[in-house]
Amino acid sequence: MTVGVLGSGTVGQDVLNLIERRKPIFEDVGVKIEIAGVMVRDVNKKRNVPAGTRVTTDCDFLQECGVVIETIGGVDRPLDILRPYLRSDRPVITANKAMLAERWDELREYALDGKLYYEASVMAGTPVIGPMSTVLRASTFNKLQAVLNGTCNYILTQMEGGQDYAAALAGAQALGYAEDPPTLDVGGFDTAHKLAVLARFCADGNFPYSAVQVTGIENVTLADVQDASRNGEKIKLVAELERAGTGWKATVAPQRLPADHPLCTAGATRNALVYEGDECGTLIFAGGGAGGMITASAMVGDLLDYLLGFPGHVPLH
Repeated sequence: MTVGVLGSGTVGQDVLNLIERRKPIFEDVGVKIEIAGVMVRDVNKKRNVPAGTRVTTDCDFLQECGVVIETIGGVDRPLDILRPYLRSDRPVITANKAMLAERWDELREYALDGKLYYEASVMAGTPVIGPMSTVLRASTFNKLQAVLNGTCNYILTQMEGGQDYAAALAGAQALGYAEDPPTLDVGGFDTAHKLAVLARFCADGNFPYSAVQVTGIENVTLADVQDASRNGEKIKLVAELERAGTGWKATVAPQRLPADHPLCTAGATRNALVYEGDECGTLIFAGGGAGGMITASAMVGDLLDYLLGFPGHVPLH
C-alpha cells in the first residue's frame, strides 16, 4: 500500500514515525506500507522523520498513492489538494476539524461512501467518533457536553491558581499551547468546529457549522473564576448539543459547573465528553485531546482500519 502524507509538522512527523514503528502490525495483515512522499513548504527545514523519507514541495506523488494522510490544517488549501484525489474514489485520513466543519457540503458524499477517516479530528487519540458512528446509534441520543480545547482548559486552570486572563494567555503562548493570534482557540471556534463534526453522528448528518452559537473565554475575568470557586464551581468552555423543540441547539460558551461535574474531574487537564442516551445511559470519555503522537495514534489507527476493510466514519443518513 502506497501512502502519501500532506504536511510534516509535529503531527505529520509523528505519523511517519509511528507508521515506521508499527510496520510489523501492517505486515501481520499482509500489507507492506510504502511512503510515496511527504509534501511540505520548506524542504530544508530540519525534521525528525524516518531515513529515506521523500520530502518535496510538489504533490504529484499523490497520483501513485492508495491512501492520503492530511496533516497540514486549514480549510481551502488542503481541500484544493485533496479534491481530485477524493473524486478518484480513494480514501483520505485527516484530523482537520476546520475543513470538515466548514466544507461539509462538499465532503459529506465522500463520508457517506466511507472514504473519509477522521477519528483524530475531535479528541485526537481519545476515541469518540468511532463509538458514536457505530454502537451508540442503537441508543436514542439526548444530549452531550464536552470540553474540547486544551488551550482554554489551560488558561482557565491557571486563572483558578490566581493569574488574570492576560497572564494566563501569555503563559499558554509561551508554552506553544496557543497561537498568535489565539482567536481560533480562545474565541471558541476550534471547539465549535469539533462540535459540528460530532453533531453529524448523533443529531443531524447535515448539521451546519453556522448553526453553532459561539462565545469564547476572552471576557472571563479573574473575579468570575474566583466567585465560581467560592461557590464550589469551575468555569469551563463547554460545547453543548441538546434537543430544542423538533431540532437541535448547539452552543459553545463558558459555563459554571459544579466542581464534581465529570467535565471538571475527568477533564481537569484533558479533553472530556459526557454523552447521554436513553438506552446507553450516561457515558464519559476523557483523555488527551491534542499532541503530536496522541493525534498520530488515531490517524495510524484509521489507516489500519482501512487496510482491514472497515469503512470511514459515516455520518447519519
